[in-house]
Amino acid sequence: MTDESKQRVTQILRTGSEDENAWSQLLPLIYDELHTIARKRMASERQDHTLQATALVNEAYLRLVADQDMDWKSRRHFFGAAAEAMRRILIDHARKARSQKRGGDRARVTLSVAGLVDDTDPDNILALDEALSTLEKEDPRAAEVARLRYYTGLEVEETAKALGVSPRTVMREWAYARARLFELMSDPRG
Repeated sequence: MTDESKQRVTQILRTGSEDENAWSQLLPLIYDELHTIARKRMASERQDHTLQATALVNEAYLRLVADQDMDWKSRRHFFGAAAEAMRRILIDHARKARSQKRGGDRARVTLSVAGLVDDTDPDNILALDEALSTLEKEDPRAAEVARLRYYTGLEVEETAKALGVSPRTVMREWAYARARLFELMSDPRG
């Protein structure tokens, strides 16, 4: 970047919020530097990364200029913020990829009390009974909470009184029991 370009960038950063046209002039002046930063960031990422340096530059730039009231102290301040924006984009991208890997892209299914109790399919009733037997071996109190909730239809407060525990304990055991029963019923191997 030439000295003249550096001066123009500094001028735009200082007066950007006053001159709407300035932001459109900024990107061509700083694009190469941003792209260099992005390439360096991407070099430390895995080889099969789906995000490219150009997309990283564009996303970071959009984040930076979205806050047009930002008081940029200098070019160094702006490029430091750009590097930080790129880091955050890569982190967000990694979190999204990890959540999809762990089933984050799948639809949530709620296991309701009525959905299993009112089910008249003998296979489902037998699967529930077998799952409850397995849960009983793993966590007797969670199995008891599940039985009281499924078969007697007790609410959380009523279940807590019946077992002599707090409602919070019942909710925790209930959450675990539903997840474990769903897992056991979904996987025939248990």
